[in-house]
Amino acid sequence: MILCSNPRAQYLAHQTEIDEAMRRVLDQGWYILGDEVKAFEREFAAYLGATYALGVGSGTEALHLALAACGVGPGDEVITVAHTAVATVSAIELLGATPVLVDIDPTTFTLDPAKLESVISPKTKAIVPVHLYGHPADLTPILDIARRHNLRVVEDCAQAHGARYQGRRVGAWGDIACFSFYPTKNLGAIGDGGAVVTNDPALADRARLFREYGWAERCVSHIPGWNSRLDELQAAILRVKLRYLDTDNATRARLAALYTDGLTGLNVTVPLARADSTHVYHLYVIRSPHRDELQGFLKKGGLGALVHYPVPVHLQPAYRNRLRGRDALPETERAAREVLSLPMYPELNVADVQRVVEAVKLFETQSIA
Repeated sequence: MILCSNPRAQYLAHQTEIDEAMRRVLDQGWYILGDEVKAFEREFAAYLGATYALGVGSGTEALHLALAACGVGPGDEVITVAHTAVATVSAIELLGATPVLVDIDPTTFTLDPAKLESVISPKTKAIVPVHLYGHPADLTPILDIARRHNLRVVEDCAQAHGARYQGRRVGAWGDIACFSFYPTKNLGAIGDGGAVVTNDPALADRARLFREYGWAERCVSHIPGWNSRLDELQAAILRVKLRYLDTDNATRARLAALYTDGLTGLNVTVPLARADSTHVYHLYVIRSPHRDELQGFLKKGGLGALVHYPVPVHLQPAYRNRLRGRDALPETERAAREVLSLPMYPELNVADVQRVVEAVKLFETQSIA
C-alpha cells in the first residue's frame, strides 16, 4: 500500500535526532512553554523572515488567536474561501464573526482577488487568504485591496511551510499569519501544534496574552484569554524537522515534477505554479472529470489517493446558507467534484511515483476503451 501521506516515514527518517530531542525534554522536566518553545519560536521566525512567532496548540487555534488579536469579534465579517479545511471558517465563527465566502482561482485553488471588492461591506474586518496545497495565494492584489479598505490580512499558511511568493516566504506578508504543525504537514509535529507569526509587536503582544488566559504575569489576567500552548516535546521535535524542511520541500518538488512529466497529455489536469510563486507541494492535486472512478481504481491497486476537499464549506450541514446569492462559487464547487490528491511526501521513492503514474495511465486507457 502506498499511502497518500506518511508521517511515520518522516519520523523514521530522523528517528535518532527526534528521540534525542524528546529525551532532552523528558530529562529537563519542563513540559509547557519552556526553553524548547522559545528556541523554536526564534528559529521559525528567522526561517520565515518574520520578527515574532508564538507556538500555540493547533493551526485552528492559531487562526482563532490571530483573528482575535486583529480585533475580530461579534458582528464583524471576515472574507475567505470555501475550498479549504473547515478550520479556516470555524475559527472565524468561534469569535462570533461571519465568514463571507468568495470563489477561487481555478488554476491555483486559492482566493481569486478579482472577487474581493464586490463582497466588502462596512462590517468587513479582515481577509484570510489560504495558501492551499502548498501554493501561495496571490498576495499583492489582496494586500492592495486590504490597504485601500483598511482591512487586516491574516495568512492561512497551514499547508505552505516554506512556500515563497515573489521571493519571500509566506507568513511574513500579511498583518499576521497562522501555521499548523499537524503530523502530515510539510513541517509536522508528532501530535497537534501551531504558530502565530507577525512583524507587528502590538499584534504579537495581544496574541501572546490571548494564548494563556490574558496573563502578562502569571495568574493575573489583563484581558480575557484562552489556553493554547505548544508543548515542549512538540517544539523539540519541530526544531529537528525545521532543519530539514527546505531539503524535504526540494524533494517534494522533484517528485511533483516526475508526476507532472508522467501525467501530462492524459485526461487529467496537473498542478501549475504561478511564475511569481514557489509551490511546496504539501499535496499533489490533479483534476479529473472522472475523479471518483479514478480514486476507486487507484484504491483497488493499493494506491492511496484522497480528496481535499470533497464538500465545500458552504455546502456542509454545519455551514449551509453562508452565501450571498445562489451559485456564487462555481469554481469552488467544480474543484470539489474534480480534485484528487496523489501520494506525496519526501520519503516517497521514484518507483512509487512511477507506479501511481502507470496506474493513472491504465485507468485512462480502460476508460477510453
